[in-house]
Amino acid sequence: MENFVPKKMFLTKGVGKDRDPLSSFERALKDAGIEKCNLVNVSSILPPGCEILPRDKGTGLLKPGQITFVVMSRNSSNESNRLIASSIGVAIPADKSMYGYLSEYHCFGETDEEAGEMAEDLAACMLASTLGIDFDVNQSWDEKEQLFKLSGKIVKTRNVAQSAIVDKDGMWMTVIAAAVLLLE
Repeated sequence: MENFVPKKMFLTKGVGKDRDPLSSFERALKDAGIEKCNLVNVSSILPPGCEILPRDKGTGLLKPGQITFVVMSRNSSNESNRLIASSIGVAIPADKSMYGYLSEYHCFGETDEEAGEMAEDLAACMLASTLGIDFDVNQSWDEKEQLFKLSGKIVKTRNVAQSAIVDKDGMWMTVIAAAVLLLE
């Protein structure tokens, strides 16, 4: 059997609202441009040399019914005025022959920026640990980011995040963030 190692990836996010939690999730998938795929959740490894595409280019490669691997973060609520967020962090090693990390993070009460930074921090810490970079887990993200980049072993980090405030109408709100891994 051939190994399934994704060659390309794109990041996406979406928000959906409906009376039903499943329908709000479907609307979030549609907003993210991945509703037409059969999604398979996988763990958090960014394959070596995986090309990161812009969202529009990545969604253009999807075919209806396609089995599609994703690292996805999802959060839902129908509690009025509740701030919900989901994010994906990416940590890319300087050595292109090594794998990187993707992290998923979801929370309540955090903005896009806060949730995105947390996901980015998680991915970078997992990669740093794998690469043997010594760091203090209690340091701020800015301090750790500086250390990781100075080590020369982590070349880039990034994130995608989606937050929303649940309306007062009692409808379900769902937010998603996803790293979509493509085999072609």
